[in-house]
Amino acid sequence: MEDLALKDLAALHGAYRSCPDVRHALCTISRVLKALGIISEALKPGWFLGQGGKKSDITVGIAPEWVQFVQRWRDTTTIQPPTRSQIYIRLLKTGRWITKVHPDLASPALWTRDTAAEYVAAVLRLKVGEWTNGVHRHRAWGKPLSPRDRVGHLYSVKRFFLDCQEWEWIPRRFDPTRCLATPRSVKSLIGPNPRVIADDIWAKLLWAGLNVSQSDFDRSGTNPPSRYPPALIRALSVVWLFAGLRGDEIRRLRVGCIRWDLSAGNAANGSRTCFLDVPVNKTSTAFTKPVDRVVGEAIEAWERERPNQPPGLDRKTGELVHFLFAYRSYHLSQRFINRALIPALCRKASVPREDARGLITIHRARSTIASQLFNAKEPMSLFELQEWLGHRSPASTQHYAKLTPKRLAKSYRDAEYFSRNVRTIQVLIDQDAIRTGTAAHEPWKFYDLGHGYCTYDFFEQCPHRMACAKCAFYRPKSSTQMQILEAKSNLLRLRQEIPLREEEVAAVDDGLAAMEKLLAQLADMPTPAGPTPRQLQTERLVQLEVKSRSTGDEGAEK
Repeated sequence: MEDLALKDLAALHGAYRSCPDVRHALCTISRVLKALGIISEALKPGWFLGQGGKKSDITVGIAPEWVQFVQRWRDTTTIQPPTRSQIYIRLLKTGRWITKVHPDLASPALWTRDTAAEYVAAVLRLKVGEWTNGVHRHRAWGKPLSPRDRVGHLYSVKRFFLDCQEWEWIPRRFDPTRCLATPRSVKSLIGPNPRVIADDIWAKLLWAGLNVSQSDFDRSGTNPPSRYPPALIRALSVVWLFAGLRGDEIRRLRVGCIRWDLSAGNAANGSRTCFLDVPVNKTSTAFTKPVDRVVGEAIEAWERERPNQPPGLDRKTGELVHFLFAYRSYHLSQRFINRALIPALCRKASVPREDARGLITIHRARSTIASQLFNAKEPMSLFELQEWLGHRSPASTQHYAKLTPKRLAKSYRDAEYFSRNVRTIQVLIDQDAIRTGTAAHEPWKFYDLGHGYCTYDFFEQCPHRMACAKCAFYRPKSSTQMQILEAKSNLLRLRQEIPLREEEVAAVDDGLAAMEKLLAQLADMPTPAGPTPRQLQTERLVQLEVKSRSTGDEGAEK
């Protein structure tokens, strides 16, 4: 080991850029050599070594004063490390832009409202790869920046200036909240769009996860065989496919995170409810959620084989805990799921690694499960899904709870929009009257009202069709003429759609009160025969009174 030098380790580290496991091992060896006093400095996992083993400087091309402010902010802020590093990289890109465009303003203390407005316009025109040192070549190099990345750049600079002004490092020359706000044109391009995996692909991945084995990872090529035992891999696959957790939550699950509900009701049904204890995450405290029993069975199988290991440090809580997915004192890397587990499952299921929505990653399983629970036959409500996902606000859950076209179509059919505004009525057509020519002066079309028939040819235009006033076009079914009509064998029975007005729809939906209101509105409206319902009612009352008087006189004479 004394023969090893830092330059040798650096050269190996640069040669194995595509293999993170080897680079991690080299960094570990360098720390051992530094502790033994053999070398003066250890390799860092984040180093990107170019030709000759020299570390690339990400501050190249940036004014020293800007770098000093940004590094001071990084050492002072209380943001979580992943977000802090992301904002730090964006601030360096901003520093490279201001150094190139306005070298005289390459200090946060000299920025004005005009500088902020110019920066917002530059971000809207930014392309992938600009304002960088050119070392990392992304596959989207030269393409326009996505709307979410634009929002991220503006938020990072806005947060930086707000903190610097709040801590009194720089004078308040402008308001970052207003001058560095995201334009509405960019906000309109961002909305809830869960990257759901198609049902057929997801079903194949579920089968592959339930039947995964060690042989699925033993491949010849650039990727070495997995160091993890089959029980850990199967438990990890099942948790990813069924639990709906974030990648960081999967990695930080602890031993004993599974509990079973052995209540009397479950015991009588012969089933057990499995509960999973989720650790503290970025939006909520630790909570418990129900999961499929296959998750509990897979985790229990791994816990029986898991060797005793020393506890590890949970960087989010600062506690020493026994991580569930740890083996030989090596804590599971989040890269293993994206770079090894998911590709192996895709190969086993014979599905593409990438679909129309992009690569299949850790978080896409969470989006798929949440969308399926929201669109199930007995779906979860929005607040239930919020608790199950561990969100702080329902607004976050809405980004996952997107209705599928099938469920939307079913809801539209159940609403019966067309049938609500259109009703069908049975129509009898006298074919003999048409063939013989008597239809020219006799009724030949009869609309069935239930209690009688209407012979008005333009029945769909009659305002009294829902509340028949029994005018001259009305024929009661009890009459001899209608009984003879119904006995004919040449009748053609059809159904005609009749559009309804708002008052008629209300009469159908609301019942008696709406029907009485409709009758009151139609009382003075003329019928197709001419008289109004009020006049027809008066005539009937007069006829009944005359009839009753004549009947009474005859009774008196008798």
